Amino acid sequence: MSAVAGTRALDGRARGAWLVFGIGAVAYVVTVLNRTSLSAAGIDASTRYGIGAGTLSSFAVLQLLVYALLQIPVGVLIDRWGPRRLVVIGAVTMAAGQFLLSVSTDVSAAVLARVLVGAGDAATFVSVLRIATNWFPPQRVPVVTQLIGLCGQLGQVLSLIPLVALLHGAGWTTAYASAASLSVLAAVLAVLVLRDVPPGAENPRRVKALSSVAGDLRASLRHPGTRLGLWAHFTTPFAGNAFALLWGYPFLVSGQGLSPHAASTLLTVYILSSAATGPVLGRLVARHPLRRSWLVLAIVGSQALVWSVLLLLPGPAPVALLVVLVLVMGTGVPGSLIGFDYARSFNPADRLGGATGMTNVMGFMSSVVVLLVIGLLLDAQGAGTPDTYSLDAFRVAFAVQLPVWLVGTVGILVSRRQTRAVLARDGVVVPRVREAIRRDLAVRRGRG
Repeated sequence: MSAVAGTRALDGRARGAWLVFGIGAVAYVVTVLNRTSLSAAGIDASTRYGIGAGTLSSFAVLQLLVYALLQIPVGVLIDRWGPRRLVVIGAVTMAAGQFLLSVSTDVSAAVLARVLVGAGDAATFVSVLRIATNWFPPQRVPVVTQLIGLCGQLGQVLSLIPLVALLHGAGWTTAYASAASLSVLAAVLAVLVLRDVPPGAENPRRVKALSSVAGDLRASLRHPGTRLGLWAHFTTPFAGNAFALLWGYPFLVSGQGLSPHAASTLLTVYILSSAATGPVLGRLVARHPLRRSWLVLAIVGSQALVWSVLLLLPGPAPVALLVVLVLVMGTGVPGSLIGFDYARSFNPADRLGGATGMTNVMGFMSSVVVLLVIGLLLDAQGAGTPDTYSLDAFRVAFAVQLPVWLVGTVGILVSRRQTRAVLARDGVVVPRVREAIRRDLAVRRGRG
């Protein structure tokens, strides 16, 4: 009878884990919808507020800057308060921001609205990620992390299709008020369903002095494995973030001369690529944890190569090349989640929130820099408004991505070498790529 009871308890915990995952995923879907809600509305926002490229860029830049600056405080608060409270606070804050945006008619109110959205966004992903880490066994966390990221792509789909349909149909106020209402729903579901840890499990929340928190952050940062995660998250997502959050739609319509429908279709392909890549990367990371950096470098190299070809073309790119571009960029956000797996691998549970927050800072800081510089370079060339930008102006602006990739790649290579030295000191030897592939094939044949 005890064995039967134990089996039922495990089954109940598994069902509970997936229920909690589902509500966390809903919260993250709504978060991504709010984050990207200006991605296909850049031209509408420019007209509504009477602003140019630099000011429009500052909307997204300020939103991401707030997000990035709050990551470490949010990580510390997760360790102190627990992730469930942060999910609720984040959803309520985003709802306030979107309601304000729905009724705003001047730039200052719109800026405050995006600040609130960025602040609420900052609290959500790392909190949902922490809940998943608490509820699922370690060997399943990489796959579950990618599934959370995959669910988030639905938020981008919602911002590209139904939100744009509402924007061009019922109007600006209805579209953004609807997004705010979804945030309220996410907050209610989080209160009712989410729990920090499974029943009976020890809650890792700790109340620490400020000096102890600072010491934990320094200890995490001193480990080269944490720094490897930081650089991985810095280098992989910024191209896709800049494209999906603001500049992709104007680039495709005004720069490449595509119709709005074709541009929206390509942005949808970008989302589908990201959704399809996530589970594959999750399985590869779980199967080859000592080869995660190769996945990161492959993603970065493919992005830089395709963008270089696109920027060197004398005229508009063939549609096939644009499809390749969005497919390759779609790997960036799932690839950036590998950075969180480094943070989980090299930090104990009681300082995981801070380490995760530091990792998340890096990807959004690089995105902030790229978003801002693209807008400034477009304005510096007299590009006008989002519907009159030239292809040559876009070429100059998007070239800013290349040095950022270079800096990030150097950081990855240096921190990888240092991490492998620490692993070797602890008796862990990283096998050659050929050996890893041979072992994987042997395992597959054994299972067969």
